[in-house]
Amino acid sequence: MTPTPHRTNPRSHATNANPLRFGYGTNGLADLRLDDALGLLADLGYDGVGLTLDHMHLDPLAPDVAARTRKVARRLATLGLGVTVETGARYVLDPRRKHGPSLLDPDPADRARRVDLLIRAVRIAADLGAHAVHCFSGVLPADPTHLANPADQAHPVATANPAEDTAWKRLGEALTPVLDAATHAGVPLAVEPEPGHLLATLADFHHLRRILGDPPALGLTLDIGHCQCLEPLPPADCVRAAAPWLRHVQIEDMRRGHHEHLPFGDGEIDFPPVLEALAATGYQALTVVELPRHSHAGPHFAAQSLPFLHRAARAIPAGAEGSTP
Repeated sequence: MTPTPHRTNPRSHATNANPLRFGYGTNGLADLRLDDALGLLADLGYDGVGLTLDHMHLDPLAPDVAARTRKVARRLATLGLGVTVETGARYVLDPRRKHGPSLLDPDPADRARRVDLLIRAVRIAADLGAHAVHCFSGVLPADPTHLANPADQAHPVATANPAEDTAWKRLGEALTPVLDAATHAGVPLAVEPEPGHLLATLADFHHLRRILGDPPALGLTLDIGHCQCLEPLPPADCVRAAAPWLRHVQIEDMRRGHHEHLPFGDGEIDFPPVLEALAATGYQALTVVELPRHSHAGPHFAAQSLPFLHRAARAIPAGAEGSTP
């Protein structure tokens, strides 16, 4: 049977009245070939894709990754899709440890493997024309005594929690070469506050900024669900507070105190005020639906999510968009 050809996405759905551009994450389409996933999103009318580098979707460790990246870049251009590169694949580096090794691992060689992955992601992002590279800090090692590596004590910092101090020091040191690569490539590194991680909140992001000296290449991935889950401010206020550093946005529904990514309507978030706040910031990159545990019905949820977001965007009061808070 001859496959149905995918149409080139004729235009972005972003307009002056609705400047937001919506994408869908490939981590929610893990059962589809990447080519099929991109075609699906273009056919559904998405403006772009959050591309998680993984063994089944543009494996960053594959020996022919450069050739594969060029092919994906051509496919994205043909379909008219924008892209951000995400690095949250669960087992791309270690088949036994979810998201391992991290930037906080006690073993310097393990941390270097994660750094290498992020630098590879920056290069891939540059070749794809991506607007940002997403990453996160990782969790503290299970045994805090593992943080007491003598090499980490060369410049001790006197605070209330030596284990966390060491972890922040490691995080800053590990991200420095990644930020250098991002600066050279002209692609911002967008760090995501992740519940349960060392860098879990917007306040933690600002702590990292201060540690690193606020480098221009350092930006923020804001996950709207995470704001609902644990931030002290409502999601719309989180958007306004984060506006100067926004480089990537993820979106899904969620409930207070429960880190579970939910389809729209299954959680507690009131989305029109969130999208109104986001539009008012002038943010022009992708807002990507993040449903990594729904790949079993990925095409269904991709088809449902975009109309929901368009309805929520149309509910924004006239004249509310585009005014900087």
